[in-house]
Amino acid sequence: MSSPLAALEAQVSADLAKTAHPNSAWLHAKPGPDGKPALDVLVIGAGQSGIAIGFGLMRSQVTNILVLDKAEEGFEGPWLTYARMPTLRSPKHYTGPDLDIPSLTYQSWHEARFGSEDWQNLDLIPRHLWAEYLRWFRRTIELPVRNGCELLEIAPDAGGLLAAVVRSAGGVETLYTRKIVLATGQEGMGKWTIPEPLRHLPPKFVASAADKIDFEAVRGKQVAVIGAGASAFDNAATALEAGASKVHLLCRRAEIQLIQPYRWLTFRGFLRHLSDLDDAWRWRFMRAILEMREGFPQATYDRCARRANFFLHEGAPIEAAREVGSKVELHTPRGNFTADFIICGTGIDMDFAGRRELHRFASNIATWADRYQPPESERSARLGRFPYLADDYAFVERVPGEAPWISNIHLFAIASTMSFGPSGSSINAMTTAVPKLVHGLTRGLFRADIEQHWAAFNAYDVPQAVVTRQAEIAGKVG
Repeated sequence: MSSPLAALEAQVSADLAKTAHPNSAWLHAKPGPDGKPALDVLVIGAGQSGIAIGFGLMRSQVTNILVLDKAEEGFEGPWLTYARMPTLRSPKHYTGPDLDIPSLTYQSWHEARFGSEDWQNLDLIPRHLWAEYLRWFRRTIELPVRNGCELLEIAPDAGGLLAAVVRSAGGVETLYTRKIVLATGQEGMGKWTIPEPLRHLPPKFVASAADKIDFEAVRGKQVAVIGAGASAFDNAATALEAGASKVHLLCRRAEIQLIQPYRWLTFRGFLRHLSDLDDAWRWRFMRAILEMREGFPQATYDRCARRANFFLHEGAPIEAAREVGSKVELHTPRGNFTADFIICGTGIDMDFAGRRELHRFASNIATWADRYQPPESERSARLGRFPYLADDYAFVERVPGEAPWISNIHLFAIASTMSFGPSGSSINAMTTAVPKLVHGLTRGLFRADIEQHWAAFNAYDVPQAVVTRQAEIAGKVG
């Protein structure tokens, strides 16, 4: 007797077979310099976005693909590394990598594992179960993935190909591909920020929220968390639960952000068509949303606030910091605070040149500051540093003609936000954003092969029927 999970996997296979039309191969193999067929698409990142993109490509009969991730299997993305919340913050009914195949939804997997009653009683999806679901999804769709493989460099090669230099346990090698998708999540085009007044401090005192942190080491210590978004609260709660004596959360704003703008914008019109608007409207919306930052749910706040040794300080930006013996003294408009350790939940900043894989062409990636000048009241130097992307998520040259090959590198990460709204790292946007990206990839592949398609059309000579003409009939009768 098959298990419910095995039965679900059989249902997935049947659903994919029933919805496979048109399922004919349509891409022409491109030989690489090594004599092997080049990949059609190389996806960098095997987290939730990377596997969804791979699935979307496979559904479009783009099967000569490969997905790489520098992490070991099971540790792709943040879920079992620096995500420090017990559950996802998205409502449980939000769908993601399934791309509208019901049997591939998290709900179907959860019900097969734990029963429909457990699903009905579930509030939010536990983080570790989401990670387990993603592993099951990847295995079930048979996505080609190589773990422990890091992208080092992207360069142009002959015949319109890209050369991706990668490193794994087996050494350094070059993969040839027609297109590359950078599905690298939060850090895709930049770095985690440390506020300027803290940058002179030794690493023993300060870390970003994405760093590997030994929380056991803060037991009995005073911790300062900089920032007041959801991840800042998650790190504060983790420190409290690890036994920190005090945790001070320092918010630069006069009041913490309580509104979650991503809840408002989760409707198909916005998610699907923000990128179709002119630059002025795109900038206006995304500047307002990103300046608000991401709010946090009640459970995230309560996880901290229920503890008497948690202190929230609003209107307290860091003005200066200095070492005082084995501690750090933080100076703010709300007074001075002493900490043994500081965690910065202050987000990401764009730094193309700081990304090793982009260094060859970082200076020629167009930014929003290069392409759009907003009114004085709407200006933001931080958001102006975001990449300005084409309608297929591809990089655009700052100086046309210097590196035209970067139009075959597509970005699907947090840095896509200014051009497309939530997309590259958001579960809520995946069902609209991934198909838009896949459409752009297949459009580019089709256009690049148009002469071969024309030749194939003209050579096509498969008859649909056998016609018996009148003369043939008369001859048989005679």
